[in-house]
Amino acid sequence: MNTPDISLETAQAAVAAAIKKSKAIDCKMDITIVDAGANLKAFARMDGAWLGSIDIATKKAKTARFFEFNTGDVGELSQPGGPLFNIEVSNGGLITFPGGIPLKNAAGEVVGGIGVSGSTVENDHAVAEAGAAVVAKAS
Repeated sequence: MNTPDISLETAQAAVAAAIKKSKAIDCKMDITIVDAGANLKAFARMDGAWLGSIDIATKKAKTARFFEFNTGDVGELSQPGGPLFNIEVSNGGLITFPGGIPLKNAAGEVVGGIGVSGSTVENDHAVAEAGAAVVAKAS
């Protein structure tokens, strides 16, 4: 069986699109792309982006890939009393607020994840969406 995976070229294009969106909304972001196995594929830390956001962006990308949900959706399910309560302490630490999106190719297959951190969760998510849109057009 051949598992679909994101290519380096597509991962770098997603990072470039995310950087472009970050600049358009005047934010300094850390952007992580993981492959289908949740391994680091591409990364950028914009000049002046917070050092602490490197880990957050990476955990958002992994969370999105592991569960094939936007991280904000995982967060809604992980509230006290929710079906995924305390999931954030699994898998070496997850992030359950917006800014992580599973990456799907043009065929709708999950090929990786993107995680963005460095601003509000709304801005993080918008920048992640810009990167994800590039991947959605790739084969």
